[in-house]
Amino acid sequence: MSLAETARPKVLLLGEIALAHSAWASINNIADITTPKSANRNAFLAESSSGTFDGCVAAYRTFQSVEVTGKIDAELLDALPRSLRFICHMGAGYDQVDVPACTARGIRVSNTPSAVDDATADMAIFLILGALRNVAVAMKALRAGQFRGQPPPAMGHDPRDKVLGILGMGGIGRNMARKALAFGMRIRYHNRTRLEPGVEREIEAEYVDFETLLAESDVLSLNLPLNPNTRHIISTNEFALMKRGITIVNTARGAVMDEAALVEALNSGQVSSAGLDVYEEEPEIHPGLLANERCLLVPHLGTYTVETETKMEEWAISNVRAAIKTGALRSIVPEQRDM
Repeated sequence: MSLAETARPKVLLLGEIALAHSAWASINNIADITTPKSANRNAFLAESSSGTFDGCVAAYRTFQSVEVTGKIDAELLDALPRSLRFICHMGAGYDQVDVPACTARGIRVSNTPSAVDDATADMAIFLILGALRNVAVAMKALRAGQFRGQPPPAMGHDPRDKVLGILGMGGIGRNMARKALAFGMRIRYHNRTRLEPGVEREIEAEYVDFETLLAESDVLSLNLPLNPNTRHIISTNEFALMKRGITIVNTARGAVMDEAALVEALNSGQVSSAGLDVYEEEPEIHPGLLANERCLLVPHLGTYTVETETKMEEWAISNVRAAIKTGALRSIVPEQRDM
């Protein structure tokens, strides 16, 4: 029997629906919506423990809702009602959700994987071009009334014929590879699972091992999810393996790279420039990155477009709808595929 055949279900809304209002209206038609009144984690835990959310079978959550709930971990799950069976996250990255803890509770988790591919890959290409051309230095000088600056910034580099190393060849990495080909870049990649030969041929990508990727890339792009295995996958030892003068771009999650080690590598010249959209302790930025003019810094805008945010909301809402009407999810996270 599906949830729709029992009593009218409840949905817990964690965050706001910014754009996909018509899609959310379809949830209002099939479920009662519960919205927390809490403004911080302690208050949310108390509100949940009071029984306010009892009967909620699915939760829709945004990245920003972590400011109220904190991480979705075992402590928070213990406070949430036993009726909760689905958490529908609005975003591709879901490191704010402790998936093993959810699995232990029988709670299924979904994300919005391919909805983010275009916009995030576009941002990565922007950061590659900007970092290679030293635009951050020149833009700062221009705003200070010095045009290019005195002295002018170091001369930049063309992307053509540069080796673009992609660490993590999921949907974003493949999208990015196709776009980088238009700039004449040569694509190499390392991934937990090698792509099918036909896909490799389509994006003209050569599979190499991790150490070779680090040693032979002119530009290294980080496109892998954050989890215990990938946290600080790039740190001091890895920087030492890279070409001197490499450019680093990160549009994944800040903590896949050790920011303190990056600052040291920038200061020593081992890394010539960096383009970053994500940071270890957002919204705080490492002062060494802020102080280094060769860092092109963007405040986590990878998916921050009307079109992409709408697609992400609609996708997450479709997971809520599927959970209510069928008892399943459209895009369950990979760790739970056996569920």
